[in-house]
Amino acid sequence: MSALSTAAETTARVPRGVWVLGCVSLLMDLSSELIHSLLPIFMVTSLGASALVVGVVEGIAEATALIVRVFSGAWSDYLGKRKGLAVAGYGLGALSKPLFALASTVGWVLTARFIDRIGKGIRGSPRDALIADMTAPEIRGAAYGLRQSLDTIGAFLGPLLAVGLMLVFAGDFRSVFWVAVVPGVLSVTLLVIGVRESERAAGTRPGVNALRLHVIKELHSGYWWIVLAGGVFTLARFSEAFLLLRAQQQGLPDTYAPFVLVLMNVVFALTAYPMGRLADRVNPSALLGAGLAVLAAADMVLARADALSATAVGVALWGLHMGMTQGVLAAMVAGNSPPHLRGTAFGFFNLVSGVAMLIASVLAGFLWDSYGAPVTFYAGAMLAMAAFLLFAMGRFNRGRTAFS
Repeated sequence: MSALSTAAETTARVPRGVWVLGCVSLLMDLSSELIHSLLPIFMVTSLGASALVVGVVEGIAEATALIVRVFSGAWSDYLGKRKGLAVAGYGLGALSKPLFALASTVGWVLTARFIDRIGKGIRGSPRDALIADMTAPEIRGAAYGLRQSLDTIGAFLGPLLAVGLMLVFAGDFRSVFWVAVVPGVLSVTLLVIGVRESERAAGTRPGVNALRLHVIKELHSGYWWIVLAGGVFTLARFSEAFLLLRAQQQGLPDTYAPFVLVLMNVVFALTAYPMGRLADRVNPSALLGAGLAVLAAADMVLARADALSATAVGVALWGLHMGMTQGVLAAMVAGNSPPHLRGTAFGFFNLVSGVAMLIASVLAGFLWDSYGAPVTFYAGAMLAMAAFLLFAMGRFNRGRTAFS
């Protein structure tokens, strides 16, 4: 059987619910990236924020999303249901969008980002656990990769649309932000009518408080190695806001700043599903190690970039490392956690990643303001290699899955 026919067969086996969840993510990411692809430039040029302030806002926002996931994941395990929490999370994301258009100070932006990321935190772990509940172990990497690819299509369509709207609205950031409300509402609507609760989730052990010590001990050492290494990984991967600022340094006009995220997310979308399928067939930790090496290379290119063309190469490498790692990490967490604790497992993984994201983004902003952009990216490369060594030392399950 050819590789093409095998890929088609695997794709056909992915449950319908995963496809719908992917489209829900696509619409919400389209909505979010319409705003986020312009937000760092808006904060610096319209609101007078420094790079450190951008780093603090982005760090708090992303850390909030990831920290909230531990509680939403545990709550979904306690209820034995995932969909309701996912709807609540996507709903908060949609409700936050008008606040960006109304923002007149950095405080307003922080509030909007905080609400938006709380919504992301509420929906993230239940959604990821729901995918594991829906999907057979042998195609789990493909399922996560598919959802990530669809999500990332929205992540590059959003910035692309942002460029067009900035031209239509003559550089009016706020008018573009208002348009973002529409796909946000459509995302919640599709989730409500298009996704059913998984039978596997209904068959888990509801009523168990997953945050008790004796329950948490059911998560074995291999899982905790993934959590630790994933935290170091996130420490090396600070906010993409700094990619936008680097391109602006090289002379990219504000109107075309979203093209940075378009490029990154096109590469991400094209590689996430193939890499997820590959992770079902080979040692996933090898893919993560390769992804970390690519991240280090991206940082080195961005540190040394002296023209937009070099910055574009670094951004493309950044997208490649995301495609090589994000779906694979999700599949490894699912494969190394028992079914009745999957929401909690994703929650703790994202809690550690959230703290790391906060530290990374604040550190990146401090280094940028104090020593310049090159030092920021050199530091990222060093942290990427530290994560590489930690993965190499890890004793976690190196096969596809330890749990069905």
